[in-house]
Amino acid sequence: MTSIGDVQWLGEGLDRPECVLCTAGGDSFVSKRDGLSRVAADGTTTHRKLGANPDWMINGFAIDRDGSFLLANLGHVGGVWRWSPAGGLQPFLTEVDGVKLPCAVNYVGIDAQRRAWVSISTRRFPRDLGFKRGVMDGFIVLVDARGARIVADGIGFTNESHIDPAGRHVYVNETYARRTSRFELKPDGSLGPRETVTEFRDGAFPDGMAFDAEGHLWVACVVANRLIRVAPDGKQTIMLDDSDPEIRRRAEAACAADTFDRAILNLGETRTLRNLASIAFGGADLKTVHLGSLGGTRLARFRSPVAGARPHHWLQRPEF
Repeated sequence: MTSIGDVQWLGEGLDRPECVLCTAGGDSFVSKRDGLSRVAADGTTTHRKLGANPDWMINGFAIDRDGSFLLANLGHVGGVWRWSPAGGLQPFLTEVDGVKLPCAVNYVGIDAQRRAWVSISTRRFPRDLGFKRGVMDGFIVLVDARGARIVADGIGFTNESHIDPAGRHVYVNETYARRTSRFELKPDGSLGPRETVTEFRDGAFPDGMAFDAEGHLWVACVVANRLIRVAPDGKQTIMLDDSDPEIRRRAEAACAADTFDRAILNLGETRTLRNLASIAFGGADLKTVHLGSLGGTRLARFRSPVAGARPHHWLQRPEF
């Protein structure tokens, strides 16, 4: 396990860097409350404002093959948007199956076939009403050549979702159901029934994820500020721990009593990792772990004993 004292820091002036993606060129792209930031390998940071608070809150995002970005908007406007310096900001997905997307669009990813996978955390408004164990109204949307459609429903606060390196399953973190689940991915994009991969306890609430080259899944857990490596059989290994026993106790008590709220969630911001929320492997050998957070102003990073799986956007050099 890596010690918190071994963590280094990259970038300056980040604002809610909830999601981070790394590229072969050495850049890290990071979400910010009203746009995106680019952090170069030397730490030089460039910010792009794309929307106006409180209507915009960029959460998860993806880099497309044409160098543009797809943005999941957690703000009041909701929806998924495409942005590039040349094309500006354009709507990509604002409704599905005739229903306008709520302001709980958490994450968007792009797979090897250039299909977009969109995570909607909850249908509740405000989304904080979905911070309960029994609220299972999150869903996953697939956007492909056939259009947009819901392919998985009844999820306990949908967070990041990724296809495994073998292309056999879609994995998803269910933050308040406290588990990582997976669905068999069929050739037409439809999904099989939900399977539980692993469950989380002790103040850990799964948020972001990334696969390594050995097929293990690394899960960033808010509140507990823990990074956990999950084996294919579901066994967990803590890779980095910045937790506080009292915060973990309070979070577990609130979860059990169904009183978990944003005040409990924000307790994780009092720790060094400032509410760990996402992970991306970077560096020339894909062995430098980059960590995003809900409350930080820089990226945390450390060296991993195993390389990450190469992401589909790895060779992209988007204009910024």
